[in-house]
Amino acid sequence: MFSPQRAMKLLADIWIRRQQCPCGDWKCCISCEGEDQTSINAEVVKSETVPTQLSLESVFTPYVGQIFKSDDDAFEYYSNFARKNGFSIRKARSTESQNLGVYRRDFVCYRSGYNQPRKKVNVEHPRERKSVRCGCDAKLYLTKEIVDGVSQWYVSQFSNVHNHELLEDDLVRLLPAYRKIKEADQERILLLSKAGFPVNRILEVLELEKGVQPGQFPFIDKDVRNFVRTSKKTVEENDKRENELLELLEICKAMAKRDSGFVFDYTRDENGKVENISWAYGDPIRAYSVFGDVVSFETSYCSITFGLLLGVWFGMNNHGKAIILSCALLQEENPHSFSWAVQKFVQFMRGKHPQTILTDIDSGLRDAISKELPNTKHVVCIWHILSKLSSWFSLPLGLQYTNFKVQFDLLWHLEKIADFEHQWDSMVAQFGLASDKHIALLYLYRASWPFSFIRCSFLARTLTVDFFKSLEVFLKRILSAQTCLKIFFEQVSNAANFGIHAKEGMQYLHIKTCMPIEQHAQSILTPYAFNVLQNEIVLSVQYVAREMGNGSYLLQHYKKMDVERLVSWTQEDDKQVNCSCKEFEHSGILCRHSIRVLVLKNYFKLPDKYLLPRWRLQNSLGTVDNAHSQGRSEACAQAFHSLAATLLTESLISHERFNYVHKELSGLLEHVRSMPVVDEFSMDTMTANKQL
Repeated sequence: MFSPQRAMKLLADIWIRRQQCPCGDWKCCISCEGEDQTSINAEVVKSETVPTQLSLESVFTPYVGQIFKSDDDAFEYYSNFARKNGFSIRKARSTESQNLGVYRRDFVCYRSGYNQPRKKVNVEHPRERKSVRCGCDAKLYLTKEIVDGVSQWYVSQFSNVHNHELLEDDLVRLLPAYRKIKEADQERILLLSKAGFPVNRILEVLELEKGVQPGQFPFIDKDVRNFVRTSKKTVEENDKRENELLELLEICKAMAKRDSGFVFDYTRDENGKVENISWAYGDPIRAYSVFGDVVSFETSYCSITFGLLLGVWFGMNNHGKAIILSCALLQEENPHSFSWAVQKFVQFMRGKHPQTILTDIDSGLRDAISKELPNTKHVVCIWHILSKLSSWFSLPLGLQYTNFKVQFDLLWHLEKIADFEHQWDSMVAQFGLASDKHIALLYLYRASWPFSFIRCSFLARTLTVDFFKSLEVFLKRILSAQTCLKIFFEQVSNAANFGIHAKEGMQYLHIKTCMPIEQHAQSILTPYAFNVLQNEIVLSVQYVAREMGNGSYLLQHYKKMDVERLVSWTQEDDKQVNCSCKEFEHSGILCRHSIRVLVLKNYFKLPDKYLLPRWRLQNSLGTVDNAHSQGRSEACAQAFHSLAATLLTESLISHERFNYVHKELSGLLEHVRSMPVVDEFSMDTMTANKQL
């Protein structure tokens, strides 16, 4: 759960990327490539590593060359040593490099150095605070090194020489570093404070209840006063967050009354406060009926002000554009919350389950999807994995990371599972990553991300880099700086409306081959889908087809720039064609190899079963009205292109004809430019928005 204390100092709703690593180690953070890198605490398997959670009795004097698993473990060890010997420590300087990140840490005595004089302020009686710093030279310096591909820290300098008196045990406990209020005492202090007890009376009550002599608690009245003040501020911030969620809930209720297609649901915690909330709009729900075969559930961002995880459900329409289907705000990042989000999404989408769902790598999401969508293929988006590689491996691999990244890229593109398994073992052995926890995590999820494991799963081109970037554009649009959840809701509503009603930029594509198959597909598919298929048609002529018998053909590229493909064609039943590349099963667009065989079989148009409804013009934009509008636009473009081509041919017969056509077209162009502009699509969109 997000810590409310982190949000106390923030006045605006700030959305950031989740930095908790999916490996489960709370100390291990991730950052996307291109962002500031965070140092990674890698796992060490050396027997001489010092264990954590040491008791004071087992702490011995540190020594130069002593090895620690992480800098945090070293700080804990030195802190326990310091308390046992009558002083406390603090973190001083750290040194960082581009390749290693933070590679040096300096821990010093709390009385190290000298206090810097402060600037005088214009007050009548400035407070003079005496500094405890006296230039003490006691210290412990750490240096990071890479051994067998694994990072570790060793003590490079150590001094236990102090120039001040060390404290006895009954006094060292009062140093600020060791003054802690236990959770049970915190609850009692808050209860007494709420009843109106002053701080001195609260301490007296605690001493009587616990039978403790005055002044023997591991905290003083100043700590109690600061704790009460901080807690009151936290309560105020919690109340503000609760009010924001209640306001969002009321907005959803009002929207549901205005728009019968809008749906929402929410949960409350054991205290009756709003916990999770999810909603969806009418147009995206209708679009899901056609484009709900593949969805992406993005959970990359969280709000550190409201303590909420953002989950956005995306789909891809027949123009290859991202559309927002639904949105959820969750208090917790666990399987229970994710299961609730998945349940609500399926409910909003009228019970229809997607064929495939794409997510980031997350154990909670994996468990929720396997429970709620048992028949849906779960795919971990490769672009999420690639964005984490630098955080995971650049530090332990050092200069080898570039070579590792090249091999990893080749690895995930492999088509055969056996090849993947063999190359994976080879890569792990080559870079010495057998004990790396992130390598183990990736291998655990191997059924969800390498191409060899998902090539037969339908993804409708959602794994293209263009689609992944379009998701980022959408998220940035709705996550621009906001001050309240009300504005966030409006941003989501605008983005969802934009995704559904946005015009397709690529309106018309010219014929390249004059093949009847191409001309027929152009009249059926959207420009986006036709552009992909057209490329396959153009490349199909570069393959030699050799009949193998039983309706099978071996396809070979004439320059051997592609591996051999086996295409089978059956004349019985529905005349089905299958290719070993599995492109149609993967994207819903027929591959160049299958097209080559169909041309050999004298097909003049593709069978309807290979022109999927999700890629057709008739399903454009997911709504009937806009589909008709888009269809009219495509029909007009095709008719005009045909007329213009004929006119050009006729006008080139003679100079007289050309001059006449040029004069008439120039006058016609001027007349058209002077006509008033009426955008039926814009008018339809404005009318729809007013109804909302």
